Amino acid sequence: MSRHPQSIPVLTYTRLEIVMPVIINEKTAPLYETIFEKAALFASCTDLEAVYALIEESKKLKLSSIDSILNAGILNEELFLDHLADSLGLEWLGGDLEIENVAELKLICRAALAIRFQVVPITLNDGVLTLACFDPLNLDMRQMVTRSISAKIKFVMASRRSIRIQLGEMYGVGADTFEQILEGRDLEVEGLLDSDEASVIDHDDSEEASVLRFVNQIIREALVQKATDIHVEPQKGGMCIRYRVDGQLLDVPVPENINALQDSVIARLKIMSRLDVAERRAPQDGRIHLSHEGQSVDVRVATIPSVEGETVSLRLLNQDKFNLTKLDLEDKVQAGISEVLKLSNGVILATGPTGSGKSTSLYCFLDHLNDRETRIVTIEDPVENKLPGVVQIAVRPEVGLSFAQGLRSILRADPNIVMVGEIRDTETAEIAIRASLTGHLVFSTLHTNDAIGGISRLLDMGVEPFLVSASVRAFMAQRLLRKLCVSCKQPNEAFTQEDRRKLNIPVDITGVPYRAVGCNECRNTGYSGRVGIYELCKVTQPMQEMIARGADISEIEQQAYDDGFEPMRIYGWRKVMKGITSVEEVLSSTHGTIEH
Repeated sequence: MSRHPQSIPVLTYTRLEIVMPVIINEKTAPLYETIFEKAALFASCTDLEAVYALIEESKKLKLSSIDSILNAGILNEELFLDHLADSLGLEWLGGDLEIENVAELKLICRAALAIRFQVVPITLNDGVLTLACFDPLNLDMRQMVTRSISAKIKFVMASRRSIRIQLGEMYGVGADTFEQILEGRDLEVEGLLDSDEASVIDHDDSEEASVLRFVNQIIREALVQKATDIHVEPQKGGMCIRYRVDGQLLDVPVPENINALQDSVIARLKIMSRLDVAERRAPQDGRIHLSHEGQSVDVRVATIPSVEGETVSLRLLNQDKFNLTKLDLEDKVQAGISEVLKLSNGVILATGPTGSGKSTSLYCFLDHLNDRETRIVTIEDPVENKLPGVVQIAVRPEVGLSFAQGLRSILRADPNIVMVGEIRDTETAEIAIRASLTGHLVFSTLHTNDAIGGISRLLDMGVEPFLVSASVRAFMAQRLLRKLCVSCKQPNEAFTQEDRRKLNIPVDITGVPYRAVGCNECRNTGYSGRVGIYELCKVTQPMQEMIARGADISEIEQQAYDDGFEPMRIYGWRKVMKGITSVEEVLSSTHGTIEH
């Protein structure tokens, strides 16, 4: 949708026609401050002093005032730019940008120009190119566009977010660097080896294009989108790049002819990970240590040889702070966890599939228990996050350091609390259980679908029932669900009391369910971020007796319900009725249980 401006004077440059007042200088600065003030008020800004301060600071630093104001996050971006467009007499393009003849427009406005100055070509009619921008007051941008594009230019305004989304879809990640590399860079691997590893991947204003810079752009864009994984996959038609965001895999638009850089990109990632570049037939594992916007980021790298070439998977591990608040537990589970964490010995197991947040939960528990009077030792494969004051050991099978062997050594090192990354076999399970029986509090993980299933899993591994009943104190199962986008979610008016009855939502859970809609903030998915849902099964005295005598798992499950166990789906309904997640997310991630 667009709004056409009123007729106002046109300022003409050599090959540039643009509806625009004169540039900012000492005489015109008050005029622009007034325009910014009115636009800020229209955008519900309550701190005009901050706007004035940002304008003054940007003038001193010779930065974009509009960029500075938007970066501060003190007003509604769309409303601010919409009003600014109206004040400047420019056409405003709301919502998603609609572009036709993309291939032709990309030839006229090259990637390097579009991405550097954040402009998107919209149409070319009768020799006039319509360019969308969010900062039409950027004189450098206007002059560079004039020199670089032969057509007459008509500027229109759009939101910064929609422009950045469209740039990614139209040109692909790192397209500006890719274009420059193809025009004149040597792509030999030897050239990559001469470069030092760049640990800082913040925005690079340098003009020099390199594979290093291109790879940094790929990683930086993943961090901006809050991705947890990057997959670089050679395919028959060219290299494919995918990000995992909120648990979902998203295809990333890439520049055309990306296969020209395929070997160089993979070589660069292997160099950054300190892997053997020449070895392409065997899997390899490595790590990269990065810094982005002052934050430390660890990247776990795994290469796998495929028939089309080596695939590289990168797990992005932000060095977050861990605490129980991070888990956002409901009151009942919070109280149960607090009670369990007060125990001096026993085994506490987090269960769930890969990627359900088990390790994060254990890190939060350890942080809660970590103090100067407690010695905590962990053995992990690999060490994903570093905890201050905790002794962390990485499994190294090549030197004989397995979970079982490491755990034996840990028990000779006088720990109070032990964390085993995963119980994979009977030997590790029995050592962990015996450690708890000798006075240690042991945390670990199991791959089971629910909390009570952890009992069956241990018994199936060959652990004696009397050892399970005597040592295991609690099982906590969990899943990660996508959170509804706070910018666009809407009450689910179609949800009825009959729906509540069919879904077995308890009457004591009150609230209004919301539904996913989709907007620019959430990439039109309706979801942004993830939230955990949990079920906690404490092994009570009656359950211990039933496990020891080999009772059927269905009997044990019934006893758990009698003792107050609440299944994960019920926990999910609480999040639904608070408007945090959707009915569909809960149904897709949990299984129904018999009413008790």
